[in-house]
Amino acid sequence: MKTRAAVRAQFGHVRDAVRGLTEEQLAGPTRLGEWTVRDLAAHLTLAPNAIVRALDGPEPAKQETGATDWALGTSARAEAVDEGTRAFAAAHPDLDALYEDTAARFAERMAAAGAERLVDTNAGAMNLTDYLVTRIVELVVHTDDLACATGLDIAVDRRALAAATRLLADALAAKAPGASTEVRVPPFAVVQCIAGPRHTRGTPPNVVETDPLTWIRLATGRARWRTEVAEARVGASGERADLEALLPVMS
Repeated sequence: MKTRAAVRAQFGHVRDAVRGLTEEQLAGPTRLGEWTVRDLAAHLTLAPNAIVRALDGPEPAKQETGATDWALGTSARAEAVDEGTRAFAAAHPDLDALYEDTAARFAERMAAAGAERLVDTNAGAMNLTDYLVTRIVELVVHTDDLACATGLDIAVDRRALAAATRLLADALAAKAPGASTEVRVPPFAVVQCIAGPRHTRGTPPNVVETDPLTWIRLATGRARWRTEVAEARVGASGERADLEALLPVMS
């Protein structure tokens, strides 16, 4: 239930922000290549809409993938997402109507959906709870993109921020398995990664620590490792505490 509530809450924050945008703001650029703010605003509705579409389809016979696998495979789907988003935005010029319809359809379909229901996604069949977490990541990451493009202070739901932080930390651990380095993203996540001597007691010799939003930006390519370390938004100590070669985790 927390994941469903997090999707609803974060989508609500985005909807409130988009309602106040002027046509001039909507035509402005974003940090996402050729996407305008309007393209980005339309794309943000695709996270809950994807859940609705998945639930409207037949249930797959067996689970094929999970949320961590999704995070590690996003780059292979990036081009199709880019092309689809601009076409989708052009086909839905009335953003208010799009957001209202999306919110209503999501609430209706969620009311009858079980947490372990399998859904078919572009990454493979996964359970609904995992898929909701992937949609939370999309919402949180693109909320930050929207805030960056518009200069607005858009709220991020704490449950959504926690879920996104944990999934991206888990994806790092899966990408670089091991126990020589501890990555801390308080208050939401702690993972061990990178092959090497295993730490068993006391203070770990290799530690990385940062805040949730900085971690999400690093993990998705919105921020650069050396810049964040230099500006003290990331603390890194130990010879195996350099994550530059492992980032972004997803892009």
